[in-house]
Amino acid sequence: MSDVRHVLVLPDRDAAEEVAEALGERFGLSEEPQLVRDALAGEDDAEDAQWLVVLRDEEGRLDPGELDGFVGHWDGWREEP
Repeated sequence: MSDVRHVLVLPDRDAAEEVAEALGERFGLSEEPQLVRDALAGEDDAEDAQWLVVLRDEEGRLDPGELDGFVGHWDGWREEP
């Protein structure tokens, strides 16, 4: 079993929460994605933080290109490992 993770980067918390919910509906995830606040270096204002949606894909069944297109609807992207 591999430890494959996909990291989706979103512009704000609302978008990250919407993506996390929609991922479960769209891809039938067995595990809830993790939301992580990613403060940019030197940024004190929480409003300037990006939000990450981290999901495990140990079986490798999620297509990276499909995830990238999916998250693009919220002005986000998938980080390359």
